[in-house]
Amino acid sequence: MNIKLRTEAAPDGEQLNIREGMTIEDLVKERGPFKYDILLARRNGRDTDLTEQLEEGDSVAFLDMRNQSANLTYQRSLTFIYLMAVYEVFGHLGVEGADAEIDNSLNKGFFTRVRPSRFHKGTKEEAQEEIQQKLTEEVVRKIEDRMHEIVEMDIPFHRKFVTAEEGIRIWKEGGYDEKVKLLEEIVESEPDFMPAFFSATVPTTLPSENGEKTFTNFFFGPMVPSSGYIKLFELRKYRKGILLRYPYYSDPNTMPEYIDDNRMYSAFSEEHRWLHILGTRHLSDMNDLVRRGGAKDTILLSEALHEKKIAEIADEIKSKRRRIVLIAGPSSSGKTTFARRLCIQLRVNGLRPIYMGTDDYFVNREDMIPDANGELDFENLGAVDIDLFCSNMNDLLAGKEVDLPEFDFLEGKKVFGNRITKIDEDQLIVIEGIHALNRKLTEQIPDETKYKIYISPLAQLNVDVHNRVPTTDARMLRRMVRDYKYRGHSAAATIDGWPKVRSGEDKNIFPYNGEADVLFNSTLVYETSLLKKYAEPLLKEIGPDQPQYGEARRLLYFLRLFRTIDDENDVPCNSILREFIGGSVFVE
Repeated sequence: MNIKLRTEAAPDGEQLNIREGMTIEDLVKERGPFKYDILLARRNGRDTDLTEQLEEGDSVAFLDMRNQSANLTYQRSLTFIYLMAVYEVFGHLGVEGADAEIDNSLNKGFFTRVRPSRFHKGTKEEAQEEIQQKLTEEVVRKIEDRMHEIVEMDIPFHRKFVTAEEGIRIWKEGGYDEKVKLLEEIVESEPDFMPAFFSATVPTTLPSENGEKTFTNFFFGPMVPSSGYIKLFELRKYRKGILLRYPYYSDPNTMPEYIDDNRMYSAFSEEHRWLHILGTRHLSDMNDLVRRGGAKDTILLSEALHEKKIAEIADEIKSKRRRIVLIAGPSSSGKTTFARRLCIQLRVNGLRPIYMGTDDYFVNREDMIPDANGELDFENLGAVDIDLFCSNMNDLLAGKEVDLPEFDFLEGKKVFGNRITKIDEDQLIVIEGIHALNRKLTEQIPDETKYKIYISPLAQLNVDVHNRVPTTDARMLRRMVRDYKYRGHSAAATIDGWPKVRSGEDKNIFPYNGEADVLFNSTLVYETSLLKKYAEPLLKEIGPDQPQYGEARRLLYFLRLFRTIDDENDVPCNSILREFIGGSVFVE
């Protein structure tokens, strides 16, 4: 039986003759070992788990954790093991049916909350209080130890497709109302939908389980074949929950350094409160609002919460008498719109800001030093004329007249004489740029003059208690829609360039978010429901013969969970979302 295996060494494919009935996992074991563990496969352009049998003429590529789909497979499988361990450890503590909610991404992992099942005696509040009292450092260590035991046992994960009616029955019996609602939503639009449930039978010492317990859950995507694949993870007690950490996609064989990210936690906590106000804790809540015609109120309330936060930031800038406001964030965060709206709020406070970017301070192209590949890297801090930038800013703060440069991208050099600028004492400078939070950019400017803002869309609307909406997917959908509208790029081009975008962010943006005075979460709870009508047709243009097909299929599967908001007339012209879909008062 002949197949084609695609690898980094043979991207066009290596012809192999394999035995009948061979699975992808069998082939991985025969061809290994690999530098990074293979977690998933791309078979004939579609992502598939490793337990699938190969057939004549198949084209197969192996995917490790550096690939987004494989990375999510690792996260789902790790979550499954974690839920098993929480159940058993708290069972020994007398908490029947304890569960965990996967709340949000934090510190290269998830922030999770242990919660009681609906079968717990007493009120929900009493049950939660009991869990908090028992959630100690020692208990967290026991959960982690139990997870390692489950990994060592290499327990198979069995996938089974069931009818939607059967899936709804399973979740009703388990007390997962949000899962039931979402399945009912999907069935309404896709009557033939069959959810894939995963099960694992684990030896247990809980007397009530008769020596073993079968765990069943529903995840939106493939899983690894067995628990033994999940080798690296770490648990930490954090606030009133547990951090479940795992390797970062760029370095799959190493646990990332732990750094307490208080501002990120505060931003997620604030978003949690916003979702409570909006009444949209899970995706089924948002879908229900769209179905009932409640999208308008959700849109307006979401935008009002953004405006209130921007106004609060402007108030703090004034109270601290800062003269330079520095704004940075990853791709598709909405930095331009945020900066313009902040300037308006500063004007409301009686200040007169001037807005500028750092792109005009690029080093002349002839003076740039090529990278190891012989290319000019405009995202590197070395591409910025730091001395001129700091000199200009200090002179402006001192009340001097300054000849600000304009960078001519066609000629590749700075042009002077067109922006002679001077500011008064009641004026401040708002600067948006990729390196704005990097100390090296502004180390020649006094710290007491600076106010630093990190902006990023931190997705908090989860699919259900165990399935997240990945923040990186939310950002890529924004960029995909914008790239097509404003730059004429296809969805395939956006997907193809995304790894390079993320690599640049890892180097130039994420390491410096801890420098910020405040973190602004630019996500809007309704945005994926609205972006769907733009992104879906773009993704459907990607064919099976294109290398981006697997990622396109994954995103289309993700989007099918969302009800579409067709009418965008209620989205204000100053919304951050307008920066991507068009109609912005600031961008166009």
